[in-house]
Parts: sequence; C-alpha cells; structure tokens
Amino acid sequence: MAKPRKQKNNENQKGSTSNASAAIPLAVVRHQKLCLSIDMEQRRIYGHTELKVLVPKSGVIGLHANSMNIDNVFLNGLPVRFKFYSQHQQFEIEKNWGSITCIEAAEAAGSAYFSSLEREMAPDLLIFCDKATSAESAVQDPADTEKVGQIIPSECKPDDVNKNAQQENVKLVRIEYWLEKPEVGVHFMGSSLHTNNQLRRAHCWFPCVDFGLQRCCYDLEFTVDSKYVAVSNGTLLCQVITKDDPSSKTYVYCVNIPVAAEFITLAVGPFEVLPDPHNGVVSHMCMPSNLSKLQCTVSFFHTVFSYYEEYLAATFPFGSYKQVFIDSETALSSTCVGASMSIFSSQLLYDERVIDQVISTRIKLANALAQQWFGIYITAETANDGWLLDGLAGFLTDCFIKRFLGNNEARYRRYKANEAVCKVDVDGATALSLSGAAAELYGTQAIGVLGKIRSWKAVAILQMLEKQMGPESFRKILQRIVHKAEDVIRASRTLSTKEFRHLANKIGNLERPFLKEFFPRWVESCGCPVLRMGLSYNKRRNMIELAVLRGCTSNMSSKSAPARGTVSGEFQAGDDGWPGMMSVRVYELDGMYDHPSLPMAGDTCQLLEIQCHSKLAARRIQRPKKGGKGDGSDDNGEVTAALDTRMGLESPLLWLRADPEMEYLAQIQIHQPVQI
Repeated sequence: MAKPRKQKNNENQKGSTSNASAAIPLAVVRHQKLCLSIDMEQRRIYGHTELKVLVPKSGVIGLHANSMNIDNVFLNGLPVRFKFYSQHQQFEIEKNWGSITCIEAAEAAGSAYFSSLEREMAPDLLIFCDKATSAESAVQDPADTEKVGQIIPSECKPDDVNKNAQQENVKLVRIEYWLEKPEVGVHFMGSSLHTNNQLRRAHCWFPCVDFGLQRCCYDLEFTVDSKYVAVSNGTLLCQVITKDDPSSKTYVYCVNIPVAAEFITLAVGPFEVLPDPHNGVVSHMCMPSNLSKLQCTVSFFHTVFSYYEEYLAATFPFGSYKQVFIDSETALSSTCVGASMSIFSSQLLYDERVIDQVISTRIKLANALAQQWFGIYITAETANDGWLLDGLAGFLTDCFIKRFLGNNEARYRRYKANEAVCKVDVDGATALSLSGAAAELYGTQAIGVLGKIRSWKAVAILQMLEKQMGPESFRKILQRIVHKAEDVIRASRTLSTKEFRHLANKIGNLERPFLKEFFPRWVESCGCPVLRMGLSYNKRRNMIELAVLRGCTSNMSSKSAPARGTVSGEFQAGDDGWPGMMSVRVYELDGMYDHPSLPMAGDTCQLLEIQCHSKLAARRIQRPKKGGKGDGSDDNGEVTAALDTRMGLESPLLWLRADPEMEYLAQIQIHQPVQI
C-alpha cells in the first residue's frame, strides 16, 4: 500500500534531454507492480512501482518516465544511482519573424515535431547497476548517437521465455515518485480522474517501458478516499480499509495476462456501479446523475458480448470487463480502450426518448469490446502487423452491425468508409505494412484522421478476403487465431501478416499465386483502383459494349515512401492493376443478371462485351382478334400494354452497376447514355 513521502529536491539528479540517452536500450520487464495513493483535492499522485527487470550486459536499465518527480530508486532493496532526463526542450525564439516565409515556418515546425517524437522513443530514466561507473561515463559522452529505430535490441522482444529463469539476470527495481497537478497522461477534473492511452502517454503517470511490443503482467493497488471508486484493469481481488486510516480505501487489481503499458488505465470518481443483469462478468459505471441513461444505453450490451463469444467460439479472455462513463467535460476523446476496461464519454449515453444516438453509441461500445480480443489480448508481432489487429477488430464490429443493426446500415457505413479511403489513399503513409513509413512517422500514422483511414482500409481488405474465401472459412480463421492464443504452451499471443497469409491459404483455400499478388498490392502498397466506364447498347447484336479506363489514386513513385503524392481524386494511369475479377450487374427488362467479367488488372483501356438476355419485341401493326369486343378491346389488355411499352423502348437495358456488393475498395465512375 502506497504511503506519502516527503518531497525532495533532486534537481541535481535531473538532466536536460541528451542524445546520449538514445544509446541506451530499453529494459525488458518481466512483471510490474504499481502502488499509488491519489489525493483528489490536491491533485497529487504519489507512491512507488516495482519492476522485475532483465538487466542487460551494459548494466544500465533504461525506462520511460516523463512529467514526474523521482525520489529514490532501489535495486533488490539497495539504493542505486540514476539519471533522469527531462523531455522539456527550450526552443529559441526567432526575433525577426517577418523575414521567415510560411514554407520555412512549416519546415521548422515539422523538424521540431519529428525531433520531439525521436526523443520520446529514447529512455528518460537510466538506472545504473553492476557496471555503474563505466556505464555512466559512456552515457555522458554523446559523441556516438544512434537513431531510435536502431537502439532496440532483439532481447527487447516480448514474451521471450526461451531462457531459463536461473540464467536470466532479473533484478527487482523499486522507484518512488510523485506527480502534482499533471497535465499529460492523467487528468483531474472536479471529483474525477482518468487516464488516456494516447500514443506513448502511459509513462507520463508511471515509469515503464512504453513500447507497444513490450508486454508483462501487472499488480495494481490504488488508494483513494472511501467516497470514491477506483476502476482499473484486470480482476478486482479485494478492497482494503486500514485501521490507521479508515477514511481511505485500497483497490487491488491483478492483470494475469501480459499486456502493453499503454493499455493500463485508471478511472477514479464517485461512480455508481451497475452490474450487467445478463452477464456477471460485465459491469457498467457512471456518475450518479447519469444512472438512468446508463441503464438504457447498456441494455443491449449482453447481446454483442454473447455474439462475439459465439462467433469466435471462445470465452472472454479477461476475467472481467468494465465500462466507465465519465463526464464529457473531462474526456479527451469519446473512447479510451484499456485491458478489460474501456472509458467512454458521457455524451454516448442516451435515454429512451433518443433515437439518433442509439446506433453510433452501440457501434463504439461494440468496437471497444472487439479490441479486447484483437489488439490487447492478441497483439501484433511487429509494428508492421498492427494493421491486421486493427482490421480484425473492425471486421468483428462490422459483423455485429450486420447482425443486429441491419444490412443496410452496414452497407451504408462501408460505402462511406471506402469513399473516404479512396480520396485519402494517395501516398506511402497509407500503406498498411510499409516499414519505411512506420519508421519515419514514429507510430503517428495510427492516430488522428490518418489512423482512421488506415483502419477503414484494413477492414476493407479483410472484407475482400472474406468474399474470396467465403464467410464460414474466414470465421474459422479467426477461431483458429483465438484458439492458438489460448494455448498455454505458446510463449506469446502475437499475430503476424505472414501467419495470417498462411491461414488464408490453408483454411480459406485461397491459392498461393493469388495471395502472393494480393498482399503486396493491397497491404504493402498505397493507392486504390479508379475505374471510369462508359457504355452503349448494340441493338443489332443485343449486346452491351462497356469501355473501361483503369487508373490509380496514387502514382507509382509514392508507393515506397511516405511522401506527399497526388491530390485527392487525381487520376493516374499506367498502374500494375489488382488481383481478382469484378462483377457487373445488369438490370434488364426480364430481370437482373450478374456478369463477373471485369478483370481488375489489364491494359489501361479495355473494351468489354456483355450479352443481354432480354429482347425487344418487333414493331408490327396490332390487329384486333376475332371474338373481341365491338370497341376493339379484348380481355388481354394488360399483356398488350406491356408489349406496347417494350416496343417503345430503344434498349432492354434499364441500368448497370459495377461491383454491386462492394467487394472491392475502388473508386468507380459510370457514364450511362441519357436514353437508358
């Protein structure tokens, strides 16, 4: 249980941001315990964290820690020396702003931004162990500076359990620290507190290795005033009220599944707890004033929870799941997803009189639950595989939309998402598995509007694969992925693009030549196909002549580097094409016919011929039949009217649609004659 400590003046232990810290590799954490006390009135957090760390050969342990005050550091119970580098940089103010052009100002701002991202990747806290003297002298010499992308060694890979415990040099590191009125990572507002899992913000409220590929188990203890509720990750083991201080209460949580530090979240406030009446694993929480809205909002949630378990043929991976709704004035975003826990803005809540908010709220809650399986429980093997987990979570959400919100809603959202992707997918930043883009953008490609576009593109690619192999085969692939993750013999629960590609061939029965062409073109490249079509009807041959002009939203030079390419919607010819065959649906007088005759690859210009099934009646003079009525009418008036209508038409073609089921992520423009 964390206890308050006196503040110490440790300014002599702090240093300015130095390139020397970039030469120190990040530590490998086997287990971490976090014990914090929270003073809501003073907006102060104090306590300690204990980490079981694999000490590298250099004897220097590198951790991320920012915007905090560190009092003491202990190694196996003994005090050790440490250095703390502040991330705050003093920028020189330009005196003569009038002589700087807009382009120069933009370049300077971009350079400063990327420099801050590079410094963010380097460790801030250096702890000196056995080789303290030699290591410290090496750190103080900034002559040799390496790039951040090159300092992470192979031993920093997660879940490395190949070595025996006796052979590993594992030490227990205890760090005592405190924060006062923090502005980043953790936020106080009124009577509530919450954290956010924005990019590399976990180390702003507790020392850790804030790196997505580093995962470990956690023990969490949070001491708050007895009138507050502390909600965090994992299973709630107990609530402790000490005799020395009966006005405070300690909440003890355990996360027995290794997760990344970015998914450790915390919410504190006078919450009302609403257990789910249909599922004992799920709990919902909100402020007392929103309890009635909460009951109406989460009344559906047991359906999506049970549907995911049924679809994946697996139970929920964590012991419990908690949904916390905080005041909208406090929330930085509408959704913050953590391990076995999600924090939402109260703007998502609605009562029984509201209709328009229902669909969007249910989709966000369903997507947050899908990320518990794909993204938190099952993680990416490398940074280039992150698109796959993001896409699988979105695909699972889309299955929920089709099942419970209707096929029309799912198709409308898919159409709008594909339209947005085609407009933005013009340069290398939108390539999902491009190592160059991931290295140069430092993970920022996954946040903001660009991150949303990449997520939509990942879902569209997985939907294309589902169409190729069939819904049931794709479902078996997801079930196989989850079942392999549940295997206790496996050292890690990671998923790679290579493994998924192998499953698509083995279970989905997709041929290797198709996959060999599909993944490099859709996943490792940027750009979407642009198809411009024009048609005419050949009455003599009863055939549709369809002219196709192929192009791409991106030019060839922008596929290998995240550089700014063409403007949105600009047409680029001479592309290699995409694998597959697009279907053309023809609506005729006699019915609807599908023609899978449009190849996605080929010449820039191509002419296709589609045979029509309907035929126009020949023009001839209609004579009255014998036995007809005196006025020339007969009993077969409806048939005669239909024939007259058909004879008055110039073509049996009503209209035409390319890719009617939206199987491809493509921009399609069809120019039809006016008379159709």
